[in-house]
Amino acid sequence: MDLIAQERDRLLRTTTRVVGIVCALVSVVAVLCAGSIPTAPLVVGLLGVAVLVGALWGVGANGAWYWTVLAVVGGVGALVALTQSVGDAGDRDVVAAGLVPLAAGGLSSLVMSQRGRPELLVLVLLSGVAAVGIVVWTCRSPFASPVGGVLLGWVLTCVIAYWVSLSIPRVARRIFSIGNAHRAERQASETEAQRRQGARLLHDTVLATLTLLAHSGVGVSEQAMREQAAEDARLLRHLRLGATPQPQESNGYTLTQTEESPLGQTLESVKQRFGRMGLEVSWHGTGQVLLPTHVLDAFLLALAECLENVRRHAGVAEAHVTIVHDTSMVRAMVTDSGVGFEIDSINEERLGFKESVVNRLREVGGDARLFSAPGSGTTVVLEAPR
Repeated sequence: MDLIAQERDRLLRTTTRVVGIVCALVSVVAVLCAGSIPTAPLVVGLLGVAVLVGALWGVGANGAWYWTVLAVVGGVGALVALTQSVGDAGDRDVVAAGLVPLAAGGLSSLVMSQRGRPELLVLVLLSGVAAVGIVVWTCRSPFASPVGGVLLGWVLTCVIAYWVSLSIPRVARRIFSIGNAHRAERQASETEAQRRQGARLLHDTVLATLTLLAHSGVGVSEQAMREQAAEDARLLRHLRLGATPQPQESNGYTLTQTEESPLGQTLESVKQRFGRMGLEVSWHGTGQVLLPTHVLDAFLLALAECLENVRRHAGVAEAHVTIVHDTSMVRAMVTDSGVGFEIDSINEERLGFKESVVNRLREVGGDARLFSAPGSGTTVVLEAPR
């Protein structure tokens, strides 16, 4: 929304510059062609128009307040200089008609660039009153055609500026609502696709194994049943770590089966898993580390448990994970800027920290440490051997 508001203001400033400069130049051409103004007032008036044009260019560039003030001074000064020495009635009508674009467009265009600045808007409107008064004095009648042209120009400019100011935010809100609807629809489609994939996966693997067990494994050897159950257990463990199995054929799914796996690839799967649940995980430090499979599983499960605690209890939408390693140990520091807590006042068992994190890492030769304070976030340091 802020970007759209900036684009709206830029559009209004650019329109002010283009309309104002074009109208001022049209008046200059008309006055020069009329040839009814003495040289000295004509030069002064043209200098005023030059000041107006330069100020309008500045309004289009950055919209600073002093450009508006300078444009008003230059425009009103040019009108005064170009009309003060006109004596003949016919010349007055010609000069007034030639100055209509300057009075009705050159000055009124400033209305479009004054959104949110009431004091400058009042100044611009006062310049409009002055422009109408100058044209009335020049024509010696408030009912002359040039006076009506000036009034019409100011009314049209004000209406257009008001309409644009209201329309663009309305369009922005509509675009924003359409974007939200699109994101919600896409998320629903992705959720449904994941649900269908999960249902197919369970049907092809775990449910098939459970069906065999329910029928006492008729027609299947005990060794084959053990291998199938072990395969299903390994599949579920990888799914918990955030992996996405890819089916090769009916009832067959492939996962990495190497003794050592690159830590960087599996960290990315954990990040994506929590990203889908609304927790943004930022990685820092080491990108690729090789760990034995059993160590990698314990390390990632402990890391996932820490991130789950952040998601559920920290009250923030972002966590940072810093990975470092040396020749013997890999360390992960999980930090958040959430509510924190007093460690001594909460039973470690209730946190699920001892079994899900500490003991899991100790079983593979690692360890974990917890640091937190109320209002200061939480930090967990995980260690696993290489």
